Order: sequence, then structure tokens, then C-alpha cells
Amino acid sequence: MNAIVANPESGIDPRELRDVLGCFATGVCVVTSVGDEGRPVGMTINSFSSVSLDPPLILWSIGLSAPSRQAYDSHGCFAINIMGEDAKDTTMNFARPSDDKFAGIDWKPGHNGVPVLNEAMAVLECTVEDQIISGDHEIFIGRVVQLDQNAGDPLLFHKGQFAALGAAI
Repeated sequence: MNAIVANPESGIDPRELRDVLGCFATGVCVVTSVGDEGRPVGMTINSFSSVSLDPPLILWSIGLSAPSRQAYDSHGCFAINIMGEDAKDTTMNFARPSDDKFAGIDWKPGHNGVPVLNEAMAVLECTVEDQIISGDHEIFIGRVVQLDQNAGDPLLFHKGQFAALGAAI
């Protein structure tokens, strides 16, 4: 993990910015693709958002220093696996460094061989529409080519920890 260093140009302390951004509750996804020699790759993210319904576009981002970034850059397809609250252990598996994050994970090949997690609450299979480097991240815009959903409640991330959906208000 890279050290967080204050940016003298902005005057914003990165740790404080991270804490403030953590006040925004997000869903949790595992983004998957295919890496070297056809090996599946995956990582846990909360940087996912809808872009457009027509055409169907979504986005997510990855740190420029992420070990699996090359796989996402080169394959041309990825899947956003939206995780439910019952999939915390699987989600954590993809959040930690590992030689084989897919060991013991139930998945099937989707569009262009991209892994689709059977435990996901919903899945958006995408082709890469655009890639934009901004700051210390690369933003992927994907065109949704297949989708699926199952019943369940979402796994949330808030203030640096997992959370569950509360009562509707």
C-alpha cells in the first residue's frame, strides 16, 4: 500500500479526505477479468457507479499501482459482481493479497471468459468503452452487455467497515 502524503498544492490532507469520503455509504463489488495465461483476476471495490442507461454504461476505478491493473488494461472485458450481505467472506477474500483469490470460490465463465461469481447478488458483464487516467487512479467505463440479479440485501461499506442495510425510512 502506498503511503498517504499531504498534497501541498491542494492543502487537503489525504487521510482526512479518506475519512470524509468514508461518510458516504457505498455498495461493495468484486470486479473480475482475465489475466496472463487466462488466469482469473478479481479485486474488491466500492468505486462503482452508473453512468448512462442509454447506452448502458457504468464505471469503476483502480489504483495505478494495483498489481492486477495490467489484466484489466489488456483484456477488454470485466464483470462487476455486486455483493450481498451474506457474501462478506468472499468479498474479503478478494480484498486481500493472494496468489489465487479464486481458490474455493464458486464461479463460472461469462462474457469473453470473464469470471462471474455465483454468490453475487447482481452481475453486470461489460466490454471496456473507455479508460481515463486521473490522479492516482484509472477509471474504466464499461458498456453493459449482459446482466443478472438474484434476491438479497446489499453488502455496504461505511466509515471503513462493512455494514448492512437498515430499515427503510
